[in-house]
Amino acid sequence: MSMSWLITTLVAASFSSQLAYAYDLDPLQDICVAVNDSKASVFLNGKVCKDPKLAKADDFFFSGLNVSGNAMPNSGFAANVVDVNTMPGLNTLGISIIRVDFEPGVLVPLHTHPRATELITILDGTFYAGFLAPDAANVFKSRLFSKILNPGDVFVIPQGLIHFQYNVGHKNATLLASFNSQNPGVVTIPNSIFASDPPILDDVLVKGFQLDKKVIKQLRKKFS
Repeated sequence: MSMSWLITTLVAASFSSQLAYAYDLDPLQDICVAVNDSKASVFLNGKVCKDPKLAKADDFFFSGLNVSGNAMPNSGFAANVVDVNTMPGLNTLGISIIRVDFEPGVLVPLHTHPRATELITILDGTFYAGFLAPDAANVFKSRLFSKILNPGDVFVIPQGLIHFQYNVGHKNATLLASFNSQNPGVVTIPNSIFASDPPILDDVLVKGFQLDKKVIKQLRKKFS
């Protein structure tokens, strides 16, 4: 074996190995349709960076997480969001946090965050929280990981998994939800399925959930 041939083989193997381990970065938005137009605006994370020389301390500061945020209509909970829109310095840093205040007996419905792991910290009250993970032994089943959480307890929800938070106490309750994304996204399962626009064909929902068409109609009305 000649030395030149050996060197060529090693270089080729090294190059192919790098290709094998390459991967795309996690997306920061739900869709980004490609366009062959050099003049088109680039919309990667929805924000344009300012000149670093013009940055100031207030860009990296937020005040007011000690109070409740905006009430979500017909939900029973309020959210105080610290993200790139309220703290511009978070842009591209891959982190955000939300304070959520719950009335007694209020549930955040089954939902997912497609771009982030969520870490919840209980500040006040008692929660029942959990997530569903696919069962490796049976793809038609899932495993439930759930806990009753009290002040000071911390619970983590892996990225993209369906989960919930439920105030099981008899008083208002508060938690902090931290995300390893500036734009974690949210997909609320019931609304996504029964309030899509345009609606999913009845037959798909009837077969998928083994429900009568009358029940499908009622669910559409409730979640629309």
